[in-house]
Amino acid sequence: MTSRAFRGTAFAALVFLLVQLGALALVPSFEASGYQQFENPQDPTNSLIYIALILVMTALMLAAFKYDYDWVVRAFVVFTSGLLSWYVLGTFLPDLASIPAAALVSVALWVYPEWYVIDAAGVMMGAGAAGLFGISFGLLPAILLLTVLAVYDAISVYGTEHMLDLADGVLDLRIPVVLVIPLTLGFSVLPEDDEGADAAADGGDTDAAGAEHTDDETGPSSPSDEAAIEGESDAVTDRDAFFIGLGDAVMPTVLVASAAQFLDAGAIGFGPIPALNVPALTAMVGTFVGLFILLRMVFAGRAHAGLPLLNGGAILGYLAGALAVGVPLTTALGL
Repeated sequence: MTSRAFRGTAFAALVFLLVQLGALALVPSFEASGYQQFENPQDPTNSLIYIALILVMTALMLAAFKYDYDWVVRAFVVFTSGLLSWYVLGTFLPDLASIPAAALVSVALWVYPEWYVIDAAGVMMGAGAAGLFGISFGLLPAILLLTVLAVYDAISVYGTEHMLDLADGVLDLRIPVVLVIPLTLGFSVLPEDDEGADAAADGGDTDAAGAEHTDDETGPSSPSDEAAIEGESDAVTDRDAFFIGLGDAVMPTVLVASAAQFLDAGAIGFGPIPALNVPALTAMVGTFVGLFILLRMVFAGRAHAGLPLLNGGAILGYLAGALAVGVPLTTALGL
C-alpha cells in the first residue's frame, strides 16, 4: 500500500469511527429526549416509508440539477446540517449555546466550505442522523432498510447509473453530502481565485467514488471530467483526494445504533458510550471490513457502490456478535 493509500484509508476509517461512536453516544440522550421518529419502531413498514422518501428526494435533486436549481439543494443541505447539529449539540449544551453553535455550522458551510469544514459538519450530521434513525428503526426494520438500500445502491451505480448523475450534480456544491478524503498535504476544494464563493465538492452521494485529479494541491480541476468522477482515468492514489458519500457512513451506523438501543445482549458500554454491546461492536467491525475492501477496490481506479459492502459487513458482523453472546437468530433478526 502506498503512503497516499495508507493516509486515505486511515482518514476514512477515522471519519467512519467518529460517526459511529458519535451515534452511539447520542442514542441514550436522543431516546430520553423523545426524538424517536416512529411511534412503533418495530414496524417493518417504517423502512418502506424511509426508502420511498429517499427515492423522492433523489428524483427532486436530479430535477433540481437538470433545471439549474442547484442553489436550492445547497440551501436545503446547509439548513439540514444546522438542524442536525442543533440536535447533536443540544444534548450537552443549553439552548442559549447550542442554537448559535449550530447556526455557526451552517454559516461556515455557506461562506467557507473547505474540506475540513465539510467533513466536520458531515461527521456531526452523520452521527445525528444515524442516532435518530437508530432509535427509530427496530432490529428488523433496520436490517430491511440496509438490505434494500444496498441493492438499490448497486442498481443505481452499476445499472441505471443515476447515482453517478447525482454525484455529478453535487460536484459544484461543496456540501456534506460527500466526505472529502485528502491524500496530500495542502489539498483544498476551494478555487484559487475565489475561496469563499460558490460551492464545489467533487464526489458521490451514496457511492464511494474516485477523486477528481488536480493540477496542483490547491484546488480541483473541472468537475465536468466525468471519467475522473467514475474513476476510469488515473489511479486514485495518483490524485489529491477521493470522496465517499455521507450515506455510506450513516446507513451501516443505523444498525449499530439500533443494536445498541433494542438488543439487550453482551453490554460493554463505557464512559460516554453506555449503550454499546457486543452485537453493536461487531456490527462496527463488519462495517470496517467492508470499508477496507471497498477502499481497496476504489484505489484500483473507478467508482463503486459502497452500501453493498458496508451494509453487508455491518449485518454479518451484527449477526455474528449476536449469535456469539447467545442471542437466538430469530431474536437477532427482530422476528
